[in-house]
Amino acid sequence: MKEECRTESPSGGEALFEDPDFPSEDTSLFCDSSTPIARLQGDIIWLRPQEICQSPVLFPDNINLGHAKQGLLGDCWFLCACAFLLKNKHLLNKVFPPDQPQWADSRYRGSFQFRFWQQGDWTEVTIDDRLPCINSTLCFSRCHSPTAFWVALLEKAYAKLHSSYERLWAGQVSEALVDLTGGLAERWSLGDFGSEEEQRPEQDSDQVRRRRLDLNLLYPVKDQCAISCSTHSSPGGASELGEYHALTVMEWLTVKTVSESEVLLLRIRNPWGRCCWGGDWIGSGAGWSSVDPVSALDLQARVAEGEFWLDETEFLSQFDDVTVGYPISDEGHLKSIYTGNLLTHNHQLAGRWIKGHSAGGSRNSSNYGSNPKFWLKVCERGEVLVSLLQHRKWRSTEKYAQKPLEDSKNTKHQHYQAIALHMWKVEKKRFNLSRMLNKPPCASTHCHAYEREVVLHGQLESGYYLLIASTYQPGAEARFLIRVFSSSFTSLSALKIPAPSLPLTTDGEWDTSYFRGSWVEGRTAGGSRNFLSHWQNPRFPFTVCDESAVTSGVNVRITLHQSHPETDLQPIGFHIYKFRDGESEQTLRRDEDPVASCVPHCYTQDVSLACCLSPGAYTIVPSTYQPDCSANFTLSLARRIHRKVVKSQERLGSAIQEISHISVMQS
Repeated sequence: MKEECRTESPSGGEALFEDPDFPSEDTSLFCDSSTPIARLQGDIIWLRPQEICQSPVLFPDNINLGHAKQGLLGDCWFLCACAFLLKNKHLLNKVFPPDQPQWADSRYRGSFQFRFWQQGDWTEVTIDDRLPCINSTLCFSRCHSPTAFWVALLEKAYAKLHSSYERLWAGQVSEALVDLTGGLAERWSLGDFGSEEEQRPEQDSDQVRRRRLDLNLLYPVKDQCAISCSTHSSPGGASELGEYHALTVMEWLTVKTVSESEVLLLRIRNPWGRCCWGGDWIGSGAGWSSVDPVSALDLQARVAEGEFWLDETEFLSQFDDVTVGYPISDEGHLKSIYTGNLLTHNHQLAGRWIKGHSAGGSRNSSNYGSNPKFWLKVCERGEVLVSLLQHRKWRSTEKYAQKPLEDSKNTKHQHYQAIALHMWKVEKKRFNLSRMLNKPPCASTHCHAYEREVVLHGQLESGYYLLIASTYQPGAEARFLIRVFSSSFTSLSALKIPAPSLPLTTDGEWDTSYFRGSWVEGRTAGGSRNFLSHWQNPRFPFTVCDESAVTSGVNVRITLHQSHPETDLQPIGFHIYKFRDGESEQTLRRDEDPVASCVPHCYTQDVSLACCLSPGAYTIVPSTYQPDCSANFTLSLARRIHRKVVKSQERLGSAIQEISHISVMQS
């Protein structure tokens, strides 16, 4: 554990905290210097708020001055999510626990605590309050009030969570909303679908959205949900907006015109803190002349710095995407954006796509059925939301030795796989998977998308449903989280496929023994033969006695089953060594080559080997690939006994199951 660093307090009291895990150095600013902020190297100094202004506070008295103003860092997507926190105190208190000592407090020690939702749990992040500045001024995000610092501190904590400020340069509003609320967010398209895209619903594209946004759909929750709009290119009404910029929808309402018609107006906030917009509803634009003067003055008075009004026609034509964050009640329940219903029941389960085991690819692939599968039991008819959230993969950098992505040429989607979720209703607890997969699903996310999270929504009748999570490309690996939110009682469980049984034989009998063992870190987890510690692994001696069995081929079958959950498997394998005459387990030479091996080590629940061994004494050495990987396991050893089988004329009373891929549902 690193020791906490402290500097002397300006008042001469106890020293102030200095974070050793996120130091005031370039390593906290940059990950690979691939963004425009790389040019700031050497210009940035780190100052505490009391060194920037005379009387710093977390939040200003005027809440409008507490909104975020973007600096030199391209994190408008994060700041749009921060705006949602500012109008939802219960969510803000979850992320930024209240009553933390500020600068005028005698308990102040230079540190602040934050919480972010990450892959199913709330993660605490502690930072010191030294902030990056240029010429004694904050160079990244800040509040409109120069004496308020909650935005700058929250941004630093989020940068620490991502390992550097530079990793906040670009992102999706939906991701920040989920990280700050633990809820759900969906990205909707405002553009038209091309005919080619409509004809290829399974295509490998992130440009296809499930549907176009209908603002009327959101009316029941319009004052409670988070809404952000984004541009992919400079819109016609913008005077200086560039590509890929996100803005916040602060409010929208229907206004009657003097001609008794209605117009939908939206108030938009630009994180830059300036308007950058021209249109019929800017200043004394032509649009206001169609509205009652009293209403016009009232609406214009609501506009704060960096905000502007536009109508629905402008909104739909000028922006490309809209992100909608689900409301969350004071009790922590998600509220549906489709109906306004509270979804008071929720479950989550972790999963993993593993190459060669559970990464079966899309429904175009013959291996689709090997993807991770989950049972959803709906106890009574109700509204159900199911989300599939994948873990982000970072680029490999010199400082952060992350696993490099397989498709290094795909720079646009370098962090995520294209994912989708499909659901089938199952009428019986015993079903044929192959037949079911030939039928269309009852619900799906319709296309594989390069999103961190995709969401499936429906009104479901009571019964059992099978969920299958997939990537578009077979063999694509990632970890993920399945989440279910519902208005009625539901249950969620992983489908466990039974381990394959040994093949039946007709020319002999098999004697099977079972052994239980453990790989224990520092003791019996020696790893593969690549490591000198290999011989620390557990060993299981056995003998082959029957000479006549050798003449008939396979006489030994070994299966190694690890007890780890399917979402956290170790790569496993084993070797078989033969003792020489007069040799014992203690005298077995460490450079001895195995007579048979079940390698390479695989991320799977079971590995098996069938072989022909001559009579003699042997030992089995099961292992994980890396040393010090703890797990429990079971080893089954089947040896063939060469003698004639008595043919029985007894008939089976009833068929147990079809000879096909059958799965039994656990209710």
